Amino acid sequence: MSLSVSLKHRLGAFTLDAQFDAPQGLTVLYGPSGSGKTTIINAVAGLLRPDHAKITVDGVTLADTGTDSTAQPEIGARRTARRGIWLPPHRRRIGYVFQDARLFPHLSVRGNLRYGAWFAPKTAIKPNMDEITEMLGIGHLLGRRPAGLSGGERQRVAIGRALLAAPQMILADEPLAALDQARKDEILPYFERLRDALTLPILYVSHAPSEVARLATTVVALDAGKVLRAGPAAQVLGDPEVTPMGPRAAGAMIETRVIAHHADGLTELAMGDLRLLIPRAGGRVGTPLRVHIEAQDVMIATRRPDGISALNVLPATVREIRIGQGPGALVQLDADGHIILARVTRRSVKNLDLCAGQKVFAILKAVSVAKASITG
Repeated sequence: MSLSVSLKHRLGAFTLDAQFDAPQGLTVLYGPSGSGKTTIINAVAGLLRPDHAKITVDGVTLADTGTDSTAQPEIGARRTARRGIWLPPHRRRIGYVFQDARLFPHLSVRGNLRYGAWFAPKTAIKPNMDEITEMLGIGHLLGRRPAGLSGGERQRVAIGRALLAAPQMILADEPLAALDQARKDEILPYFERLRDALTLPILYVSHAPSEVARLATTVVALDAGKVLRAGPAAQVLGDPEVTPMGPRAAGAMIETRVIAHHADGLTELAMGDLRLLIPRAGGRVGTPLRVHIEAQDVMIATRRPDGISALNVLPATVREIRIGQGPGALVQLDADGHIILARVTRRSVKNLDLCAGQKVFAILKAVSVAKASITG
């Protein structure tokens, strides 16, 4: 199941012009405030009626402001010669998770979950409440009211309510923005479970680089209402030309697997034929792990350094150099097929005489990899 979106909308001085596809998995709309992320997600939900739109889920049309007679609308869609097809929000079968959980305070957790199930279409395969509560770890909370829950617990209940409505896609508008880091760490694994377990698209809004690298299977990078690039997470995050949050926030996501846990508190990972040491990570030997490496934590040497404290010295090839408008530059490196970004100065690029195709070494301190940047 996949989602296809094409939108054009003008609101005051802001113009949105965005087209992308969100396949099965978790697609992150990634960009700064004012880039159009929430406008897109509200248009998909039907809460905003854009000037021009074509939105389909698994080939079924939710909105088409044109008048193509071959378009197949969902049952219950309104259709006019002037506005084409427009399915109202309550007929789109969307599970929406907001920044704040928006639970009914007078209902228990069980009552809030049943409210979601009440909206499931009669013809849909009903999700099993016991399975949902087990997956989200909220079975022991069923008798409580929202006022007695932590922020992370309320968000898990909100996710469960959305899933029990038997949606054909999930929308999440910065669902962790109102949580502190401890609560974020608590709830992130549940979004990972949704990403890996569901066969429907999840459209997720974020401007946090480590969160994007941890969760996304697909990234739609946005800036000023335009799509800078859309595609697999590793490719988009590793592109030095795509930095919607600025070069200081640039970083790459690499796929690795656990090969050893050492007694000194480090975990050894395999990335192709190369090895990477990071602070202790979870998972048994053989477990796949994603690691987010910030560009500002990577140094470049033209010769293998000797007598340094950094434990990770990775042979790599320069693929691309992006010179910024200020004193900085982003260098894209290929380390045995894995893309790494390094943020250096323009002076360093000149002094090292860096160029595409050059053999270098990427240097990364093991302790530079934050625990929040490691995920299964």
